[in-house]
Amino acid sequence: MDAVVKWVDARERLPRDGMPVAAATSGRYPPDRKAEPDPMAGQEFWAVLPMYFTTRHIGEDGTEYRDCFVDSDGVVRLPYGRPCAEPVTHWAELPALPGMTVHHMVGEHARTALEGALG
Repeated sequence: MDAVVKWVDARERLPRDGMPVAAATSGRYPPDRKAEPDPMAGQEFWAVLPMYFTTRHIGEDGTEYRDCFVDSDGVVRLPYGRPCAEPVTHWAELPALPGMTVHHMVGEHARTALEGALG
């Protein structure tokens, strides 16, 4: 099965609230503070990470964020152009589940759909 990805510039449009996305984020690896040198230290990066978009997020420290992307570790990233160390430049909808038009299933339907997809 193939999936086609349509990237959206985060400066032009944002996803709907709660939407899981693939987000292209840009930044710089932290400087090397270990005894052994890290070849990635200080290097710029541009990488794709799974995240979700939300119109309102309260961080662990109580900070309120608006229109932001949040990864599975709770790291908040803002759309490109807003002050952020690792801004999101582009985003894309995640593909639907194999053979389906939805991104998630819950309950007994999930087991039946999984068994059908695996044969």
